[in-house]
Amino acid sequence: MSWWTEEADDDELDELDESVVRVRPNPKANKPRTKIRPAHEDAEVGMVLGVDRGRYTVMLGENTDDERVVSAVRARELRKTPIVTGDRARVVGDLSGAEGTLARLVGIDGRTTLLRRSADDTDQVERIIVANADQMLIVVAAADPEPRTRLVDRYLIAALDAGIHPLLVVTKTDLADPTAFLEHFAGLDLTVFRSSPSATPLAEIGAALEGHTTVFVGHSGVGKSTLVNALVPSAQRAVGHVNTVTGRGRHTSSSTVSLRYQGAGGTGWVIDTPGVRSFGLGHIDPANILRAYPDLEAIAEEACPRGCTHLPSAPDCGLVEAIAEGRLGDGGAARLDSLQRLLATFS
Repeated sequence: MSWWTEEADDDELDELDESVVRVRPNPKANKPRTKIRPAHEDAEVGMVLGVDRGRYTVMLGENTDDERVVSAVRARELRKTPIVTGDRARVVGDLSGAEGTLARLVGIDGRTTLLRRSADDTDQVERIIVANADQMLIVVAAADPEPRTRLVDRYLIAALDAGIHPLLVVTKTDLADPTAFLEHFAGLDLTVFRSSPSATPLAEIGAALEGHTTVFVGHSGVGKSTLVNALVPSAQRAVGHVNTVTGRGRHTSSSTVSLRYQGAGGTGWVIDTPGVRSFGLGHIDPANILRAYPDLEAIAEEACPRGCTHLPSAPDCGLVEAIAEGRLGDGGAARLDSLQRLLATFS
């Protein structure tokens, strides 16, 4: 007779209950994860000078005697944080700046300004160009390639949206008179410098750079890199030419980089950016566009009804009436046309 019985079977099952099975502990697998990160109280704060394939060039030092340029990578906790030229970054690790050493970025300080653009006006995804700049120097050629009024308008709006003061340099004035082009910007708070190969106002432009962080922007082929090399001889930025068939400039500067400007009255920072042929404003609030035209903004506040779109079809628009009555001078119609074209992209 078999010793195995129904009762014995039940007892045996009780003994094999999974709830009483001993599980061998695994300290690594069972240890709870923590979100607490090191405070990095020993971190130094420096300025990001450039970004190249996951490596960040950072300037450290409280004064010129203590300055060091280190190469760094970002910490894991910053993998989703955009880090751009001009950022104030907290750095730990080997901060000697010796060849072959590598530091680590562990934090980004608050930004005072942020210059952005999108791929086009329908793209809401912003591309951050530079952080903490307080001036934008727009470089445009009087000819070869022809000046693009609409592109300059977009630069101005992006600068205004970021809280950055704009400047304008017109190069190659020996090839064409830029007066008609500049009339489009009459009435704007815009300092303009005229430049040619035989007469470049380097002293005047340099004086405007002292004490500021200035981002240089411009269409490919307008002479932006040439101007940067003249202001900062050690920059050695590549220069290109304009295609005689398409009239377009060839991209030469392939990355954004910060360069120290040493002037007669002080220092500043020049941030050179790659040339672009388009500058999308999909990330900008359309309500801010009017602020790029102070003379039009003043009339709109006084004469336009609430919710006015300022487009040609807008009823009772004070700007349209002002143009019809000739109250904005010869350049007023061109400025309103530029404003309406930009506003139409968001309608």
